[in-house]
Amino acid sequence: MTSRDEFQDLKAAMDAATPAPDAARRADVLARAQANFEATQGSPAAARQSSVSPDRRGFFRGAFDMLMTKTTGALTATTALVAVGVLFLSPQGQELLNGSAPLVQEPVTGTLTDDEIAADPEPLPALIAVEEALEAAPEADAPVLPALSPAPRGVAPDAPAQAPQYEGIALTGSAELDVSRGEADRELGSNGAALSEAPAPFSPEDGVSIFTNGDFGTLTLGDTDGGFETGISQFGAGNSATILAPGDRRIQRGVIADVASTPTPDTEEFANADDNPLRVVADDPVSTFSIDVDTASYALLRSSLNRGQLPAPEAVRIEEMVNYFPYDYPAPDADDVSPFRPTVEVFATPWNPDTQLVHIGIQGELPAIEDRPPLNLVFLVDTSGSMNEAAKLPLLIQSFRLMLDRLTPEDQVAIVTYAGSAGVALEPTAASDTATISAALTALQAGGSTNGVGGLQAAYDLAAEMTEDGEVSRVLLATDGDFNVGISDPTALEDYIAEQRETGIYLSVLGFGRGNLQDDTMQALAQNGNGTAAFIDTLHEAQRVLVDQLAGALFPIADDLKVQVEFNPEAIAEYRLIGYETRALAREDFANDAVDAGELGAGHSVTAIYEVTPVGSPAQLVAPLRYATDDGASETEFGDELGFISLRWKEPGEDDSTLIDFPIAATPSEPGTEAQFAAAIAGFGQLLRGNAFLGDWGYEEAIALANASRGEDEFGYRTEAIQLMRLAQSLTQ
Repeated sequence: MTSRDEFQDLKAAMDAATPAPDAARRADVLARAQANFEATQGSPAAARQSSVSPDRRGFFRGAFDMLMTKTTGALTATTALVAVGVLFLSPQGQELLNGSAPLVQEPVTGTLTDDEIAADPEPLPALIAVEEALEAAPEADAPVLPALSPAPRGVAPDAPAQAPQYEGIALTGSAELDVSRGEADRELGSNGAALSEAPAPFSPEDGVSIFTNGDFGTLTLGDTDGGFETGISQFGAGNSATILAPGDRRIQRGVIADVASTPTPDTEEFANADDNPLRVVADDPVSTFSIDVDTASYALLRSSLNRGQLPAPEAVRIEEMVNYFPYDYPAPDADDVSPFRPTVEVFATPWNPDTQLVHIGIQGELPAIEDRPPLNLVFLVDTSGSMNEAAKLPLLIQSFRLMLDRLTPEDQVAIVTYAGSAGVALEPTAASDTATISAALTALQAGGSTNGVGGLQAAYDLAAEMTEDGEVSRVLLATDGDFNVGISDPTALEDYIAEQRETGIYLSVLGFGRGNLQDDTMQALAQNGNGTAAFIDTLHEAQRVLVDQLAGALFPIADDLKVQVEFNPEAIAEYRLIGYETRALAREDFANDAVDAGELGAGHSVTAIYEVTPVGSPAQLVAPLRYATDDGASETEFGDELGFISLRWKEPGEDDSTLIDFPIAATPSEPGTEAQFAAAIAGFGQLLRGNAFLGDWGYEEAIALANASRGEDEFGYRTEAIQLMRLAQSLTQ
């Protein structure tokens, strides 16, 4: 037990160590605590880190617990003295008494007064510099807005509809400032003293953002043209921020942990059409379409879902979702007259037991790599200002580097760039000279507007110069699709590319980045250039497109491959083609060799799925006509056929097509895992598009079907698809 004398000794020690009361200091501490409390109320608009901190029990509660613990008197007194010393003499103890600076403070909006500047001189140099820049700027269309008083707790102050903008000035410090205006950069003196000497064209309409830290940083002037964005990293306990919105002379000040940059305005355009309608076999028994091996739509919707957004329905092309995945379809052998082999399966529809799916799989042959001809590859790189984002030009450069290892010493590579004007960044170079090619890629920089047609012309001219007999030449266009100079109409671009493909030089398109992606332009270019279109959002996708499927993307084995299915009215009452809305052809186009269609690359597979309604099924949606003719004819010799499929294609470089055809058996079969997984993806795509034919079948059923039919998933593509289904399910709830 602790004796009374020991308690008296401890009390005397604590009394001796306790400083005398200081009323002024106490009032100051309370005032700062109240200010900190008020500043941390509400939810600032800027992104921030969590401000949750461990529960602090307080000094007196800790001392009480210590005193109630069984220990020796000497240890107790010593520990108490150490605690008192830490509390009053160390920085941590002072922070405990005075209250630490809050991680996040609610911005207070208003015009700085002389009193406020005098009371808080630390950010003074940067703020004075900005005010001088604004005063020196033209006054036209720059209204001076009234000052705002601090907002009540939890209530955001009024602000213009566009505020806050984070284009314009971005300051991550107040010691060393670097000012940039367009392409002209110049160093300033310390503390922003020379900011008032900024170029006169600067205008308040450009927008201003200032982020200050007491140690160091950079200040950048720039307008909103070209998608200039800025952000700030966390330095220590917090960073002060001052923000001026375009046309706004008011100032927001606060302490922030992170600032999210303004997103680029969404100006994306997609190539798509309404869902294929239900067809009545008695009226329209023939369906004709071009194959599609593009995969851009799947990568685009994956990008949207990974950003926490459901894709726009018009961005979803179901055939490109289904064809994104490799399938284990039977490959052609020596007995096949075509460089591909078609297979057909008929089975019950997962979302409607009263209908059936007709699953058509086409597998192309994969010639030996050593047998392929030399390749002349022209990288046509968009270096316009819109490509100045991490997911655009930098990712593009990394992606092309991956491809170099798959080329042979006999191959050649050239690089053409285009922005305001087009130019050759790398003359034809042997693919084995990877150092030179890599250096040319590294030197690429983004800036200017987009003269896409000028680049296309230069790339085609260079590819033609590189081509010799027996060689294959390809132009690989990498862009965000923003063609804003010259011919920008998709129809005009189609005509130009259609002329060029007759030379044997094909064009494939790779899309990079989001926000201003012109998917419709990319599709027009790729389809008319006899190439493929893909969207690359990650380096993993670049690996899939430019490494794993390089042969299929650059070496076609069948040109203008068309599919035509005639359904037997005795077996099928109705049908609809799932997807391929942008690849539909007229019935007469099938035998017209002048009509362009899609190309099948080496090793590529293509899948098409019809949902059909058998005659007499309760799922039949269109009632038979009252006055339909019925000649009483007996069942024909084709009664055991569900339909008849025909395929027409050209050998690469040939003008005349070849035809193969065969009947589709009317008897359903047990589907394999490949057909079932394709059906699950087709269902997923219809859910994203809001298709009405699915009834009550939803994401839960799609996920279960995909899981059950995942099969061999060597690279995890199917597993990723299931995760995307789950994510889409969560986003729809």
